[in-house]
Amino acid sequence: MDLKQLRYIVQMVDSGSVSKAAELLRVAQPSLSLQLRTVEEELGVKLLVRHARGVSPTEDGRVFVEHARKVLREMDQIREVLSSTSSNPTGRVTVGLPTSACRGLALPLTKAAAAAYPGIKLHIVEAMTGNLDEWIESGKLDIALLYNHKAHENVAWTEMMVEDLMVIASSDSEYAELEQVQFAALAEMPLVLPGLPNTLRHVLERISTRLDMEIGVAMDCDSLQGIIELVKDGYVTVFPSFGMSHMITSGNFRAIPLVNPTPTWRLSVVLSKRTSNSHSSQAIVQLLADTIRSMVEQKLWRANLNF
Repeated sequence: MDLKQLRYIVQMVDSGSVSKAAELLRVAQPSLSLQLRTVEEELGVKLLVRHARGVSPTEDGRVFVEHARKVLREMDQIREVLSSTSSNPTGRVTVGLPTSACRGLALPLTKAAAAAYPGIKLHIVEAMTGNLDEWIESGKLDIALLYNHKAHENVAWTEMMVEDLMVIASSDSEYAELEQVQFAALAEMPLVLPGLPNTLRHVLERISTRLDMEIGVAMDCDSLQGIIELVKDGYVTVFPSFGMSHMITSGNFRAIPLVNPTPTWRLSVVLSKRTSNSHSSQAIVQLLADTIRSMVEQKLWRANLNF
């Protein structure tokens, strides 16, 4: 058994499909299946089972993959120690960005990383905060940008800023002329919001409970593009203006202050202590913080910095 076989089997489990894993690994599917059979025969156990939706690990397979991940992480750490210096960090760093920030932040971060650390290969993952929080804790991500982050023993974090949530409406809707919106008025609006347990939804639900009211959620939608299309069609949403900046600057949407109270959330840069490339990850953490700070100072991101 060798490291290549470990990577192949881990990728098959992560992909849930032999064909998808073969595509990602750029390996012929028959060759991948052969490697799996070779390992199963060597160990004398069945690691994966095929079904209509792809493949899934057996109980033995889950144990195997858990230990395989540890071995692969340790090998990556060895490579980092041998190849990365303080002046030339190298290797792959996976950064999780929340949907509300990814569109506006991915390009500036990628450009900054390419200029400052050409030896680092950046992999950006976009997801809802709840998923990112789980993945950073498990070590699937090296770095994440999280809202209202809760402390975990396996991560270190720096709280960056506080961001206001605003009412976002289409410029041709009846709400577009409002100068501000009272929080209580959300009960009467056709709201589209991410469903629970989304962090933004939690923030709004906590405030509404405190005010002894219910916000009028007409539609749950966990897709940013879906929310945008629904707002175009007459719904309104509550979102940070940065997450809709491309629609606001184009004049298609308006961001309206939400008051009495104004809901806010805290944004933190989080580093996994389980990262296999700690030196390069720390370099990207600092670069991410610097990029965010610069965007806020240039008024490209409406928020209040914490430092």
